[in-house]
Amino acid sequence: MANQEPKYSEESIRSLDWKEHIRLRPGMYIGKLGDGSSPDDGIYVLVKEIIDNSIDEHMMGHGKKIEVTISENRVEIRDYGRGIPLGKVIDCVSKINTGGKYDSGAFQKSVGLNGVGTKAVNALSTYFSVQSFRDGKTKHAEFSKGEIVNDHKESKTDEKNGTRIVFEPDGTIFKNYRFIPEYLIEQVWNYAFLNSGLSIQYNGQTYLSKNGLKDLLERKVDTETILYPIMHFREPDFEVAITHGHQYGEEYYSFVNGQFTTQGGTHLSALKESVVKVLRDFYKKDFDPADVRTSITAAIAVRVQEPVFESQTKTKLGSTEIAPGGQGMRSFVMENLSKVLDNYLHKNPATAEALLKKILQNERERKDMAGVRKLAQQRAKKANLHNKKLRDCRIHLNDNRDEKFDTTIFITEGDSASGSITKSRNVEHQAVFSLRGKPLNCFGLKKKIVYENEEFNLLQHALDIEEGLDNLRFNKVVIATDADVDGMHIRLLLMTFFLQFFPDLVRNGHVYILQTPLFRVRNKKETIYCYSDEERQKAIRKLGHKPEITRFKGLGEISPEEFERFIGEDMRLEPIILTKETSIDKLLKYYMGKNTPERQEFIIDNLYIEKDIAEELPATEEEAA
Repeated sequence: MANQEPKYSEESIRSLDWKEHIRLRPGMYIGKLGDGSSPDDGIYVLVKEIIDNSIDEHMMGHGKKIEVTISENRVEIRDYGRGIPLGKVIDCVSKINTGGKYDSGAFQKSVGLNGVGTKAVNALSTYFSVQSFRDGKTKHAEFSKGEIVNDHKESKTDEKNGTRIVFEPDGTIFKNYRFIPEYLIEQVWNYAFLNSGLSIQYNGQTYLSKNGLKDLLERKVDTETILYPIMHFREPDFEVAITHGHQYGEEYYSFVNGQFTTQGGTHLSALKESVVKVLRDFYKKDFDPADVRTSITAAIAVRVQEPVFESQTKTKLGSTEIAPGGQGMRSFVMENLSKVLDNYLHKNPATAEALLKKILQNERERKDMAGVRKLAQQRAKKANLHNKKLRDCRIHLNDNRDEKFDTTIFITEGDSASGSITKSRNVEHQAVFSLRGKPLNCFGLKKKIVYENEEFNLLQHALDIEEGLDNLRFNKVVIATDADVDGMHIRLLLMTFFLQFFPDLVRNGHVYILQTPLFRVRNKKETIYCYSDEERQKAIRKLGHKPEITRFKGLGEISPEEFERFIGEDMRLEPIILTKETSIDKLLKYYMGKNTPERQEFIIDNLYIEKDIAEELPATEEEAA
């Protein structure tokens, strides 16, 4: 009998309540889920949604301190604002589209607008607690997955006014999640930079900024290598900081109403365009935009009434106006920047001269490279038709810029490793790029080498990052090498390539190291994969009586069937994170310069040395069995 088409009737139509809908479609509310290895994973969005409410209180003049405490899986955020009105405490965290942001008199130019964020945190947490302190009284309620489990009566309190939220993300939704402190510190710093005078305590450490975006740039650049002092301008509803260095590419940080718009938007586009126009007018020369912006590091923050974002996670601004029916975003940024930047350059001739020198140097380098670039592009075009190095996937990040969708490229060495990954990958969104062997050490070389070296040129084209990150084809660039001396060396050579020529790829959290198991411990009933000696010992204790232990010496030794689980839902990635303490120049000199003994020592110290465990392992698998 032929398969019947599913019946579509009144019974097929379902109405979900607010918490069911959030839990069924979390991506609509918080973007992608993730495990915490990426800075835009859902667990960080949950933290942000709660802090945003505290920031809005501060912006309205209430509360100069926010306390954030995050342990392994528990988040606590306490502000000292007005506190949620006691009679509406439960409604504010459990009734969709309920909040104070609809009253434009109560909240001008706020981040939270549609009353969804806190409810999403509530629905996606196994434990959620809200407590408001207001004029000597307090109201406290507790929830689990959006369902109220404890409604405490109003009572008296000695605590200062404000709100305390505690939550634990649901491990069935955010699988194998972990909070990475560096990402949280970056989040907290951004709030501090945008709210001068606000003190944020994160796990006992205080974060405070006096100079706003100037402080931000000082954290992001090596102040010893910038070409001129950071230019910093503050106007009503507008702040910008700009400098140039020696690095390749462009680096921008953009904010709206205290919200870090990681994907930019209309305000960032306006800044890029305005910088070029103002400098062309000042120097009275029709510079190429790329020559003006190469090596720039800049930050912009604007305050907008009723901002329009392109998603609930507010990572990209769509507003074309500063206020409904008001001045256009482009003319607002252009007008403000033109006034302050032109004036500054007239008063600071040394900065004007250094900037002109950099623009002319960029122009010379671009013209010198034009011929090499053209030949390399032709070569890459031919290679793309028969590129055996790249096993591409079907969906790419630049197809639709869907922030909820992870696309990954694994960079592997040798046929056996790339063969295992290629056979076990998800062809929809996982690609593989195979290296011939050890790539060239490009430390100290000019960007010409990216085009002259076939392997680098093909890798650049596979990622599509020649013109910057706007066309990046993959969210995650994963270095997948063996955990031996050669594998560690290849990692360093690839990191040198990215840090030297595409540092913004690393800075923006796109580069990772794939963690694969070092051991398989099993008996007849259970198999446990172990990523460290500690995990191996724990597995041995669990399985007992001499289980079979296999040491994986290389990626090629792991069968495609096994490899599938290590690059699937349970994939373990170690992000490459650049912090304020990381000077790219010093980092590259240390690891890839002429100080070979230091580099060898680093590689050896970071290896899992087999002799350390040889005595503990059975001589053969048969003996173990």
